[in-house]
Amino acid sequence: MLDKLIAIEERFLELEAALADPEIVTRQAEYLKLAKEHTALKETAGCIATYRRVLRELESTEEAFAAEGPHDPDYHQLLREELDSLKQQLQQLEEQLKVLLLPKDPNDGKSVIVEIRGGAGGNEAALFAADLYRMYSRFAERRGWSAELMDINETDLGGIKEVVFAIDGQGAYSRLKYESGVHRVQRVPETEASGRIHTSTATVAVLPEAEEVEVQINPNDLRIDIYRSGGAGGQNVNKVETAVRIIHLPTGIVVTCQDERSQLKNKDKAMRVLRARLLEREEALQSASLGAERKSQVGSGDRSERIRTYNFPQGRITDHRIGMTVYQLNEFLDGALDEMIDGLSLSDQAMRLANLEQRGV
Repeated sequence: MLDKLIAIEERFLELEAALADPEIVTRQAEYLKLAKEHTALKETAGCIATYRRVLRELESTEEAFAAEGPHDPDYHQLLREELDSLKQQLQQLEEQLKVLLLPKDPNDGKSVIVEIRGGAGGNEAALFAADLYRMYSRFAERRGWSAELMDINETDLGGIKEVVFAIDGQGAYSRLKYESGVHRVQRVPETEASGRIHTSTATVAVLPEAEEVEVQINPNDLRIDIYRSGGAGGQNVNKVETAVRIIHLPTGIVVTCQDERSQLKNKDKAMRVLRARLLEREEALQSASLGAERKSQVGSGDRSERIRTYNFPQGRITDHRIGMTVYQLNEFLDGALDEMIDGLSLSDQAMRLANLEQRGV
């Protein structure tokens, strides 16, 4: 770990010197790239500086403690307490540095494309999918992020068969990546006269939004269909052909978008979703070689994994990956997800630290 700390310190100092160079300031693209790297290293470099300062204080206090001996019992006790405090600070800083030195997910700073689909349970599953869509929209609003609808397929009863939307905000993927998987709801439907509890599901997929430079798409690999937008029940809501369907022929991925009244805007949105799906597909292929290790991590992103249960009669939400239960169901569905996400993030960090220690890294 010491070698890594030294390398980070040296690189941080190099970046500070480079960013102060008037010539580099005039080269905007290079300056922005260096500034981004500088920002990424700033927290770690600051923690290293604090670690070194506390280490120096500990060494000088240990020398004073050894030299003082029993001559002044009160001062000797103060030094002992100071030693205990500095050792505790040093241990906390070491744990913080271990977390900061964990390999970073390159997608963590990105915005996301979220896809929600009703699963088992018919109309009740579609209503639950609508609840989840509102929940994530409210979560984005609470954090000052923007949510943009890309495509939606609604039911006559106010449910959602499928919805695709973008959440734009710094670090959106780092917070929402743990949401991918099968969400289960247990509640009594309004149409259930006997009061029997039904179980339904919805599937959530959270994809990091890809830049054009990250995913190169050959226009010849695309089939683009234009058609009229449709609403719930299949009735036409737009007499002009503005809805867009894009098929990526090599992979068979199909993306539709009909939310905008402009064909061009719908095509742009559909391409954003297609790039995100292609990036996810490529990363899944690359991650397959990690096998069991990847699957053991909280943020595996497996869409088929049942990750959470929303139990309305008991007013609770349970995340099955970490065994965490919270009882503020209404607040949770209104976007208060941070407590659960923090728990998932900490559990993921602990798993990755354990993996590193097992490998002796």
